[in-house]
Order: sequence, then structure tokens, then C-alpha cells
Amino acid sequence: MKNEYDEDIRNALTALKAGKVILYPTDTVWGLGCDPTNAEAVGKIFRIKQRADSKSMIVLVNSTDMLQRYVSDIPEVALDMVELTDTPLTVVYDKGKSLAPGITAEDGSVGVRLCLDPFCDDLITSFRKPLVSTSANISGQPAPAIFDEISDEIKDAVDYICQYRQNDRTRSKPSSVIKISSNGAVKILRE
Repeated sequence: MKNEYDEDIRNALTALKAGKVILYPTDTVWGLGCDPTNAEAVGKIFRIKQRADSKSMIVLVNSTDMLQRYVSDIPEVALDMVELTDTPLTVVYDKGKSLAPGITAEDGSVGVRLCLDPFCDDLITSFRKPLVSTSANISGQPAPAIFDEISDEIKDAVDYICQYRQNDRTRSKPSSVIKISSNGAVKILRE
């Protein structure tokens, strides 16, 4: 089983390094992922999802060190919250950096989640960069909690489909989303 897991990580990593789009399980729902610093790969996800370019996507990191490489001016309260939460929490920060267009919103803000999933953690560690994470669905359709809920249209459009957790029937929901401004003000966007 470990060899299949390692092979899945290697195959996903090869796709990511080549600027491709992967379909993978996250700590919430199944997601579409790519290198968030690669504008062409990010553009492909927008096309797959049939999503407006003005709607930004979030990224997954696996450490506060990585978070600090891609977000400017992180308030102390944000670091406390992401380190202490035991449920998936996406935080929208005022200003992202070193990311492709489409990852940050028009105002420069960026949504980032410190990922708690072992598969995502191993993939991010191997890739040495964050991962784009957006639900694996056409924009406006329900987010797929399990692999069987992903449409063939999505499966046919990606470059690599991760094998890990395809048979898992555990249902998770999208993360909570909060905005933490540089001044430390907190606003709940999605519970």
C-alpha cells in the first residue's frame, strides 16, 4: 500500500512540476490543483471550472514558514488561529506575493489554508511550493465531497487523477473562511 501511495505522490509531483493540473483529495473536498506560481496552469483551472477570472482561488500550505513566503504582513492573531485550529480554516489575507494572476483577488488579497491532510502535506513538502486548491466541479455546481461525485467532464479535463482516497466515503465539507486584515480585524466570510 505504501508503494502505491508513494507512486501517487511521485506522479502528482511530476504533473505539478510540468505545469499540469491534478485532481486530488484535500482535507475538505476533492480539488483541482496546480502550481500557484504558474500562470498557464492557473488559467487552465479557470477554463476547466468555467469560472470567471475575477474570482480568485485559494492555496494550501503546510507550514507557517511557507505561508510567510506567499503572504505579506501576516497579523500575529492569524498565525495563532491557523496553528491552533483543528478543523480546516481558510484565511483571507490582505496581500499575497509571488503568486500567479488569478490566485490573488483584484484587491491583492489571497485565501490560504494550512492543510492538515497527510497526503496534501506530503505532496506540498515534495513540491516545495503551495498548491492551488479549488473544488473539483464546474463553477456553480456542488463541491464533490467524495470521488464518485466528480463529473466525467472534470476527470477528462485534468492531467493527472490521484488514486489516494478514491474509495473513501467519508464526507467532509468546505472549510470555514475568515478574513484577517493587516490590522488584526477578523471577519467571518463562511462558517
